[in-house]
Amino acid sequence: MRSMSIALGAAALAGALACLTFAERPDASPANLAKTATHTVIGKVKRIYERRSRRGKWSYTDYVAEVVIEEPEKPKDPKKGDLKAGGLVYVRYWRRHWIARNAPPPSTGGHRGLPKEGERLRIHLLRNTPDGFGPNTDGGYNVVGPNGFERIKKEKS
Repeated sequence: MRSMSIALGAAALAGALACLTFAERPDASPANLAKTATHTVIGKVKRIYERRSRRGKWSYTDYVAEVVIEEPEKPKDPKKGDLKAGGLVYVRYWRRHWIARNAPPPSTGGHRGLPKEGERLRIHLLRNTPDGFGPNTDGGYNVVGPNGFERIKKEKS
């Protein structure tokens, strides 16, 4: 009887977790991120700013990361790119969490694999084009959703 209760509990938990992750956007491949981005940079995160807000039954955290550019990768032509090595770029991204007691509707939680200060990353950005979550027409740089931060593996010395 006890093993039956454990099995039913495990099945219920698995079903609940499946419902919560039902609509989460799958990660894009590195090749797809590179193709989608209007700009790609390798840089080091200098500072992260965040703001929390509530919108309906969601709790949002909006972020801006200040990134020191080591190498602009896209666009390739330096005359067409406004991001230069040694300069700064401010990149926007977000997360959200359901705060109501009932189950959340099918949706996404925002960006994943969020950066930390001091981290060196390849960052795939979109400017003046939809970022995977909605419109972006104000000239700012939004991180490609949902996983536009790409960790750079440390080279072995």
